[in-house]
Amino acid sequence: MSATSDFYLARASDSARDAAATDLANVRDRCLRSEAAWRAMAERLMRGEVERERVAAEKAGLLGNAA
Repeated sequence: MSATSDFYLARASDSARDAAATDLANVRDRCLRSEAAWRAMAERLMRGEVERERVAAEKAGLLGNAA
């Protein structure tokens, strides 16, 4: 299964909603840590996608100039 940033962001939203819905401090803290982790994974994935696109564009530009 290939994870997408949308999947990670949806899980982060779920965790944030769960944190807001609980009265238990330890559960809220766990949910907030989970939210932060999901958001970090989404951001890491998005940075990787941007970098791959940049490299591909750079290579396409180099190949276009060589021809």
